[in-house]
Amino acid sequence: MFGLGGSEMIVILVVVLLLFGGKKIPELMRGLGNGIREFNDAKKNVKEHIEEGMKGKDQKEAE
Repeated sequence: MFGLGGSEMIVILVVVLLLFGGKKIPELMRGLGNGIREFNDAKKNVKEHIEEGMKGKDQKEAE
């Protein structure tokens, strides 16, 4: 992943733990999870909207 080895990942995790502390990390991950969920929901809505538009266009062309 990103060309990082196991030792580099451990160093990064230790630095993050020292910077944010043990209590803040779950809050950060929860916020990150909520952001990803909202992004995926928006992506799904856009995809559905485009598919509906394509169906409507196909029906008009058939007439």
